[in-house]
Amino acid sequence: MSLKIGNVELSNPLILAPMAGVTDLPFRLLCKEQGAGLVCMEMISAKAISFHNRNTERLMEIAPKEKPVSLQLFGSDPEIISETAKEIEERPFDILDLNMGCPVPKIVGNGEGSALMKDPKLVEQIVSRTAKAVKKPVTVKIRKGFDDSCVNAVEIAKIAEASGAAAVAVHGRTREQYYSGRADWEIIRKVKEAVRIPVIGNGDVDSPRQARRMLEETGCDGIMIGRAARGNPWLFHQVLTFLETGEEEPRPGLKELRQMMLRHARMQIDYKGDYTGIREMRKHISWYTAGCPHSARLRAQINSVESLWELEELILTRTDR
Repeated sequence: MSLKIGNVELSNPLILAPMAGVTDLPFRLLCKEQGAGLVCMEMISAKAISFHNRNTERLMEIAPKEKPVSLQLFGSDPEIISETAKEIEERPFDILDLNMGCPVPKIVGNGEGSALMKDPKLVEQIVSRTAKAVKKPVTVKIRKGFDDSCVNAVEIAKIAEASGAAAVAVHGRTREQYYSGRADWEIIRKVKEAVRIPVIGNGDVDSPRQARRMLEETGCDGIMIGRAARGNPWLFHQVLTFLETGEEEPRPGLKELRQMMLRHARMQIDYKGDYTGIREMRKHISWYTAGCPHSARLRAQINSVESLWELEELILTRTDR
């Protein structure tokens, strides 16, 4: 069940998707512990790195325990992206990923992210120059297309492969869809049939059975899990167990849920400090407790928490299933 991307050998084909504001260092470590074969960092602006932005420097921090790790760049200028890739190559990431799938209006409005799928020639220039600039494997994350009139994942994947990409991840939705509706796994299958490099399927894998279905229906080499892992790092272990043994693990009990939330909170605060750590944990607690009794009231209370002590008291006394 291993997966090789370029010269990087993953222990298994499960990959934590890059998610802005989510896949920071503490969360990546938790997902790695639960079995993720590869963890992806939050997307980072190539232009911001070239300007030596202080906040961007913090985003690029990597811990030895999370390796192998993929660092994702976004941008639209082939020269800036390739030069930035060369500049940061000595950092301890293992794979360099190019974002061509982000649907956020601000990114798309700048001609970056999924907007690049409308310009195959520019895609070729970016991937080719970057792959030539660095020795580490370069991968590309794309979508089904920009909209229903521009469904070109197969074309873009072929261009990426011909330009030196070591793998391609395909989200089965167009940019126009964002995350609504169902992901089109058929497009992932078509990409897999069109290229020889590893293809990583992404979209709607929220359970072990869905993971197996994606493998069977698309023939993809790897599975990328994104939103379903928020508040649920256990998902990686559950999927691995199911794929290897056919057994479905029970969902975590209340004690395990509390322990994970508390550990995540302490890691977040140690890493980002009290002020930022507490505020960022608010969304994570909401995800962890989604579906629990009285979770709406808990979410309202969590928004007024200002210290680790208050957070611990709230988690230990107010979470119930």
